[in-house]
Amino acid sequence: MLNNVKEKRLRCGFTQQQLADGIEVSRQTIHSIETNRYIPSTVLALKLAKILKVKVEDLFLLEETD
Repeated sequence: MLNNVKEKRLRCGFTQQQLADGIEVSRQTIHSIETNRYIPSTVLALKLAKILKVKVEDLFLLEETD
């Protein structure tokens, strides 16, 4: 699964810590999502989409191998 979390976060002007605080996770969780080391739960993906003001589909993209 690919994601655009870092791109959308930067567009909104958030640091990793600010985004983490906004959705009540650690900064390390945001870093892990952005570097494709962690695939978030549905709830977390929805929280990310809400705070970044985008659709979940704009943040996460399935690859053919998924």
